[in-house]
Amino acid sequence: MTTTPARIALIHALAHSIAPVNHELDRAWPGCVRMNLLDDSLSADLAASRDGLDAAMTARFIALAEYAIGTGVRGILFTCSAFGPCIEAVALRWPGIPVLKPNEAMIADASRIGRRIGLVASFAPTLASMPAEFPASVSVLPALADGALDALTAGDARLHDHLVVEAARRVAAMGCDVIALAQFSLARAASAVEHAVRVPVLTTVGSAVHLLRVRVEEGVPR
Repeated sequence: MTTTPARIALIHALAHSIAPVNHELDRAWPGCVRMNLLDDSLSADLAASRDGLDAAMTARFIALAEYAIGTGVRGILFTCSAFGPCIEAVALRWPGIPVLKPNEAMIADASRIGRRIGLVASFAPTLASMPAEFPASVSVLPALADGALDALTAGDARLHDHLVVEAARRVAAMGCDVIALAQFSLARAASAVEHAVRVPVLTTVGSAVHLLRVRVEEGVPR
């Protein structure tokens, strides 16, 4: 009997997130069928907005998810970590389908490792929204890799990785137990960060793909 491969949706707000998650899927879940939806105006509009994650932004996420679900996907992974409340609204709308925030699996993994978590991001709104998603039992030490995202957008991957490593070194010097790279686009720098610090380094993409596969294959939405 042939089993139909699981169809999943990857919904992106940054073009830089597409390659890391598809690379991880090739490695860790090659049998799934994936669709990639990109609206790169989401991140630009959030960065420019004075209203933040308002009802209009949430409605855009609902619309993207509705389209994906209409194609028959069995799970949805959002890949930009600055939109937590919008993704939660999607999960509430479709409780029978696994809907993952990009960071929830890594947050759980990091919280099991230590109590002082260094959180490195290259997109400033991520550091505004994501720390509140960690359990109250841990301390989050945020570090912005300022300029790294602009460097990656300009095609300077080497400068991007250097700035991420420098941010990781700063937060490691604060005495963290683990470093969490907060965005999918940062996964490309994980190896360099691991060589630069002496604590475990986690990526959102690795943790997220593992958890999505478990939930889809076991039929557990949450």
